[in-house]
Parts: sequence; structure tokens; C-alpha cells
Amino acid sequence: FPTVLAAILRGLPTAIHEQNAVLGRANRLLARRVRRIATSFAATRGLPQATEARVVRAGMPVRPQVAALAGKPYQAPTAGNPVSLLILGGSQGARIFADVVPAAVARTPEDLRRHLRIAQQCRPEDLERTREAYANMNVAAELAPFFADAPERMAAAHLVIARAGASTVAELAALGRPAFLVPYRYAADDHQSANARALADIGAAWAIAEADLTPETLAGLLVRRLADPPGLARAAGLARTLARPDAARALADIVAALIPAPAAERTSP
Repeated sequence: FPTVLAAILRGLPTAIHEQNAVLGRANRLLARRVRRIATSFAATRGLPQATEARVVRAGMPVRPQVAALAGKPYQAPTAGNPVSLLILGGSQGARIFADVVPAAVARTPEDLRRHLRIAQQCRPEDLERTREAYANMNVAAELAPFFADAPERMAAAHLVIARAGASTVAELAALGRPAFLVPYRYAADDHQSANARALADIGAAWAIAEADLTPETLAGLLVRRLADPPGLARAAGLARTLARPDAARALADIVAALIPAPAAERTSP
């Protein structure tokens, strides 16, 4: 914020990028004064009407590891074979997933449980109790505070349960993977709910309000969705329609277009 504001005061060309589906507070303060506003979502709430001509949808760049896996097709689960479930907690760790997901799995039919292969991100203080919960059900589970290979795990998942941060949503779209999205209820301006709706509204994901995430509700959703492989495949395909594989280049082009031409070029005949 201070750097962009200083550039504005000096009359230099400026651009901002909004990662989420709601314009953040700093960007709201700058939006009327910058030359270009790059957005990640087709519909971004909070943009001043007067800025419409300066808005360009660039998308949200994803990590190179994600981009490298973007062409991997989604393989829906098949009867009698393992079902890969990935649970990612985001930067807040999502203790609620440690509380709710094992309890939900315990409420699913035994025939489903024995096929589940769970990888779950947990806070360090939640690892032992979560591991014990799955062990008591004889459910195969790999738990860690952080997965260095999260892109590979997401690409291999049949279903993802995650928060709805901008990076997570962009990666789900890039990889084309169906998800249950649980927006962080205390996110500024409730931007995670808006992010989740961008996928849920087109059938690419299922959004669950944190207040509604109970073991009973999640168990019912798991049973219904995992029993419908074609539905999961449809959601995966719809998620891909929101991907912007050229987002990094688009952002670079926006910035490059704002750079003034060298004096020699401006004065040449």
C-alpha cells in the first residue's frame, strides 16, 4: 500500500491486483487512483463503478508445481477401489477440520470407510488425537502440519475439503478437482464465501458455511457425493472452466503496458 500510494503521489503509472472475489480494504482505497485494476474473478465485489474501464480480469497465478499438473485428467472413483480424500486447512490450520472430519467419517457406512485413503493437514497440537480417531476406525490416514507435495496430492485426490482462500480456489480450478469448500468465517469482508460461491454457483464445488459444518452434515455429503462418480467428474470439469493458466503472463503484460517508452523511442520519427 505505501509503495503504490507513493507512486501515485509522484505521478507514476500504477496497477493493483485483487486475489479474491471481494476487493480488499487496501485495494479499495487505491482503486480510484491507479491506472489498472487486475482481478482474479469474473465478478469482483466492491469495485467502484467509475473504475470499470480500468478493470482487467487477469486471473490468479498458481505455483509452477500446480501449473505442471494442470493437464492431468480427473479420474473419478470406481467401485471397490480406494477413494482419495484430501483435507487442507489453509494458513489458519482449520482446527474445525480436525474436530469434524474424523467424526463425520465415523458416521459413514463401513464399506465406504474401508476404501477411504485420507491425507489431512492438521495443526501440530491436533495431530495425535486426529491420528488416534482414524486408527480407531481402521481408516488409512496420513496426517501432517504441512504437505510439501500438496499440488501432487490435490491432483491425485478424488475429493478435496478445504478453506476457500484465493490460492486454493485457483489451484482447484487449474487442476480441475471437485471440492467441499468451507469459508473461514472471520475472513475480512467474508471474502472466502465469495470465493467459494464462484465455484459453487456453477456446480464446480459445494460450499458449506462453517456454522453448518457438523459431523452429521458432512457425513451425509460425503456419502452422497462419493456415491456419484459422474457428478464428481462433472464438478471437476466445471472447475477447469474457471482456470486462467495464463494469469502470470496476463499480469506481466498489464504492468509492461504501463511502462513509459524510453525517451529515444518517444522522439524518434
